[in-house]
Amino acid sequence: MTLREILSTILLFVLYLILQIMLVRNVVLFDYAFCFIYIACILLLPNETSQTWVLLIAFATGVVVDTFYNTLGMHAAATVLMAYCRPFVVRTQIDVPGIETRIEFGLRQLGAGAFFRYVLILTFIHHTALFFIEASSLALIVPTLIRVVASTLFTTVSIVLIQFFTRN
Repeated sequence: MTLREILSTILLFVLYLILQIMLVRNVVLFDYAFCFIYIACILLLPNETSQTWVLLIAFATGVVVDTFYNTLGMHAAATVLMAYCRPFVVRTQIDVPGIETRIEFGLRQLGAGAFFRYVLILTFIHHTALFFIEASSLALIVPTLIRVVASTLFTTVSIVLIQFFTRN
């Protein structure tokens, strides 16, 4: 990665975190659908980023969100799990020639269908881990599953719309 790409990625990282902490934190639909757009920091990292760096960035992102949400590591755990599953999802879901080399994960680069599937699967993994850690038992399985599905759809649509309206 060039210095310009690194600075652009850092700026995007900070922008998504500020947006999550200041604005999106208060957006909840019907007490079931929560939006966690900060995970886009991990989803939009280039494919050439090493897995170690992706996991470290995911952990740092989760710790920052945990600090402001006062959730004691729940976001960090869910974000690291999502980052760990990312290479498997990329290998199985994205059919782009030359995937082994350089590819950026964005709506324009992957196309609408592949990008939506990529974001949906990883968001589902993140939200499943997050909400089941929060519930800490299977006694509330139905409300937890409703939260997982509603929040996954809300977050996925939000990330896709943000990608749709950005120029890069």
